Amino acid sequence: MTLPQRLPASRLLAAIVVILLAMTAVAIASTVVALDGLGNARARSIEQVEPAGRLAKDLNRALLDEETGLRGFVLTGEDEFLKPYLDGRAAEVESAERVRDLVGDVNGRVSRIEDLARQWRSQYAEPTIVGIRLSGPVISPTRDIDRGKVLFDQLRAEVAALQTDIGQLSTTARAELDHAASIVLWLVIGMGVMLVTVIGGLSLLLHRLLIGPLSNLAEQVRQVANGEFEREIDAHGPLETVMLGEDVNAMRRRIVHELATLDAAKTDLQRSNSELEQFAYVASHDLQEPLRKVASFCQLLQRRYGGQLDERADQYISFAVDGSKRMQVLINDLLAFSRVGRITREQTVVDLDELVRQVLDSFSERIEETGASVVVGELPSVLGEASLLSAVFQNLISNALKFRGPDDPVVTIDAVRDGDMWKFAVHDNGIGIEPEYADRIFVIFQRLHPKDAYPGTGIGLAMCRKIVEYHGGTIWLKTDVDSGTSFEFTLPVVPESVAQAEEVHV
Repeated sequence: MTLPQRLPASRLLAAIVVILLAMTAVAIASTVVALDGLGNARARSIEQVEPAGRLAKDLNRALLDEETGLRGFVLTGEDEFLKPYLDGRAAEVESAERVRDLVGDVNGRVSRIEDLARQWRSQYAEPTIVGIRLSGPVISPTRDIDRGKVLFDQLRAEVAALQTDIGQLSTTARAELDHAASIVLWLVIGMGVMLVTVIGGLSLLLHRLLIGPLSNLAEQVRQVANGEFEREIDAHGPLETVMLGEDVNAMRRRIVHELATLDAAKTDLQRSNSELEQFAYVASHDLQEPLRKVASFCQLLQRRYGGQLDERADQYISFAVDGSKRMQVLINDLLAFSRVGRITREQTVVDLDELVRQVLDSFSERIEETGASVVVGELPSVLGEASLLSAVFQNLISNALKFRGPDDPVVTIDAVRDGDMWKFAVHDNGIGIEPEYADRIFVIFQRLHPKDAYPGTGIGLAMCRKIVEYHGGTIWLKTDVDSGTSFEFTLPVVPESVAQAEEVHV
């Protein structure tokens, strides 16, 4: 099947990542530019214009100090009054230079202030100082005072204009700072809105392109897993999702094919098992009548003609009687084995304490004969057929008494709960079974010892396994025991509803 042309999920994710990175880069670059503009505006306002305004005031103060010092010297003629004049001159030069460094010439006013200050000093202040030193304190001619006043008024006007211009620069700088801060604020808000929008949009896109198709595929796969194997998987989305859907379809088709094969094999197996069970049942019944005749006439020959023939004839008759008896036991066991699971009866809650007590009563003579001791722990009640469960304990206890060692037999029976199952253990101190035969002993007609040493048909443990599995459990030989033989098997715990219904019925 040709897959439709679809983009792989890796490319979709790569495209989304590239878009996010590009938008993030643009946002970061815009923010950096805006913050740089904000920083420049802040620096100009705080580090240049405002200090220049203070320096303009210092410049005005320095000029006033020069005039005040000169006026005092004119009145007194004492040099100490020239100190404010000289200090103001130095402060004037420094303030003017620093204003020029911070905000430039400011419409040429710094240069005009410096020119007017030089004119005032050269045309009025310096000649006045020289004259006072030569002739002492005298009143200067009116024309010189007027000339000095005109120059100084012009100087003061330029300083005031400089302060006004710097004030306008401060207002402009603050406006620029507010504008830059507003740009940064709106840029941050815009970036936030953009990121929320982009992330939301990409989330919806991812859900539509990846999550949605995967969820849809998972739902269809769950339906197939729940048994709808004929359901065709219809996958959409990226290439990987479509390919996964096709893989699930291929697996589903194989399962359908294998289930069809298994159904056919199961049908054949059920028919074969049914035929075998029917054969065993019919054969057992059909063999009973001729075998009873053979056994009856052999026993009749043994009773009527025993001792009248030679010794070898008596031996032959004994062999025939013994063989017919064993054959009857074998047929009866085979008949019982074939009935397990085929002839079903209603299962009830069985008290295993009472059941095992009845089994031990039936073995009382053999227990007394062998000197055996049987220790039974507290056993639970289980759901099953009492006759079949009794056969399990009969076979296991019988084997414990049969395959005993040199010491008197000791058999222990107990049970513990393991989750939803009861685990039973039947242990004895007999001759034991090698671990390599742990599976073989549960096969029908399998024997580990010759029938002369230990009589039996080889059906007992196979019967136990069939009964336990019919009741929903398992049985096995425990191989990690130091001595003797230990069989363990499980049976389901009685459901609460069944136990309560049984109590009400009682």
